Amino acid sequence: MSERVTYKRLLRQFAAIGPYLREDLCEEGRYRFDCLSVCVSAKPAPDKREFWGWWLVLEQDDHHFRYHYQLGFYDADGVWLDKPVPKKHQAEVERTLNHFYKLLVDRLTVLECHLAPAEQVINELAVTAA
Repeated sequence: MSERVTYKRLLRQFAAIGPYLREDLCEEGRYRFDCLSVCVSAKPAPDKREFWGWWLVLEQDDHHFRYHYQLGFYDADGVWLDKPVPKKHQAEVERTLNHFYKLLVDRLTVLECHLAPAEQVINELAVTAA
């Protein structure tokens, strides 16, 4: 097992995955990601648009990471709400989450780290790389 992976190194690695990392919401041992998968309407100004998507929290204990994710609604104020995704958008939201999950697994594997669902996910439908 390699030495402990530093916070700064993890931030760099997670940022390299793509536009998912919310660095301003991260702290050592806890990382936050999200994805605005489906735009509700392109009519409002870009900073007031609403989306269907997901957010994921990754918690670290040395080389072990546990994740919990939620599907929902990103409102015009930039707040995630726990709302059921409409059936017509579910496939796209799940596709983006599964795509991110595969990238995250690949990145953590390179760092010799392990990823597992958090306790609350175990009883829910856990994300798996498609």
